[in-house]
Amino acid sequence: MPNADNWQGDVLRDLRGSAQPGGQAAGDPPLGPGGGATVPGQGLPAPAAPAESEAPGRPGGRGREQQSYVPDSRPPRNTPDSRPVVSDGLAAAARGPRHGEPVASRAVRAVRRIVSSSAAREVAEITRAAELLQQPVTTGRQIAVTSIRGGAGKSTVVALLGTTYAHYRRDPVLLVEADPALGSLPLRLGAESLRWTTGDVADIVEPQMSLLDVTGYLVQLPDNAWLLPGSQGRIGAMLDTRAYERVMVSLRRYFGVTVVDCETLPAEVARVALSASQARVLATPATLEGVTSTYNVLEWMRGLPPYVIEGTVVVLTEQAPRAGIDLDKAAHELRSTGASVQVLPYDRHLAAGGAIRTGLLARPTRLAATRLAADVFQLSQRRR
Repeated sequence: MPNADNWQGDVLRDLRGSAQPGGQAAGDPPLGPGGGATVPGQGLPAPAAPAESEAPGRPGGRGREQQSYVPDSRPPRNTPDSRPVVSDGLAAAARGPRHGEPVASRAVRAVRRIVSSSAAREVAEITRAAELLQQPVTTGRQIAVTSIRGGAGKSTVVALLGTTYAHYRRDPVLLVEADPALGSLPLRLGAESLRWTTGDVADIVEPQMSLLDVTGYLVQLPDNAWLLPGSQGRIGAMLDTRAYERVMVSLRRYFGVTVVDCETLPAEVARVALSASQARVLATPATLEGVTSTYNVLEWMRGLPPYVIEGTVVVLTEQAPRAGIDLDKAAHELRSTGASVQVLPYDRHLAAGGAIRTGLLARPTRLAATRLAADVFQLSQRRR
């Protein structure tokens, strides 16, 4: 995208102009220094077909006047029915969310912060991360998150990254689910219902569309964040590379940051997403099997153009209170390939599954998520 006067400001004004009263959930900001609860996002109604009468243009994503979108002559698509993310029966089986840390651990941490200098260091670290996260971009940054196997915490990492960017940045943030095989990203983000999917939008989106046309097919989340789900929870949904590329190229100009929840490697869409994005994240369970598989993938990536491995971050996700490996030694081996490594500590709230409420995350988890988002965003800025 060419440099514009202020395309991000135009996009944000366009979004705010389309927001209806009550459409933006209120609550504590997610993943900030004090935390805050993530409010379930609501799916927007399907947009009505624009009338062919004269209509004034409105600002588009590139900071210039854009005419209202008029559909072409292709046959109209049937509007899919809205489906709940979780049925009422299954929702009733869920227990109440737990805090990421036990009460005793939180009390000990509070005392240590009072009698030590750790509080000042944390404030300095958060300030530095916020400065990195708020850097302006001239073109939308796309960050692909994948893993070697299921259950590695991939969708959890995507949700944490997306809510962090949405909290700290002023431009809109998009979360794309490119894993149509019953992905869990909508559930992690607290979405209640789904309608349009990535495959649907690939057949609909056109360069002439305004931002308001586009967001009508997305699920609205707090803090100017939007979700494009991969499926409606049905088995058999497919997404080919051509459809994925069409969606990503078309939507890039509307959003400052896009985080993609990819299929597990070596799926074809995941490989395309990794090569086309400005930064890559590999979610890896903190186990010997997970680290070994990821190390082999990183060795393969070393044979690709240098920017691929240099723009890759491995996230070691602790899925038990005590990891089965020495995290420092594992991180040292993984870094020897040229990739960066971060650790997402065990958190009872994350381990329980369901919608992520950032106010219930343990403080080390919030700090780790903010640090990870800043590092990944900085890597994405290196590749224009």
